[in-house]
Amino acid sequence: MKITEKLALDAFKNDKETHITLDQKICHNCKERFCIYACPANLYALNEKEEMGVEFAGCLECGPACSAGWMGSSV
Repeated sequence: MKITEKLALDAFKNDKETHITLDQKICHNCKERFCIYACPANLYALNEKEEMGVEFAGCLECGPACSAGWMGSSV
């Protein structure tokens, strides 16, 4: 099943608080920005202040961006 087909079946109940916290010091020093490209829900983005942000409400809880070792300990 493709991710787009799977998403069409999901029903979301958004949390009021994020379950994803970022260490901005680590994010600021990261040049690769793997999280932007690895997250299938496209939740990570830089804001106007060049700080990494994450829109937790759309999280698929699939794990690749958050649990992969190559992201260091920023998440």
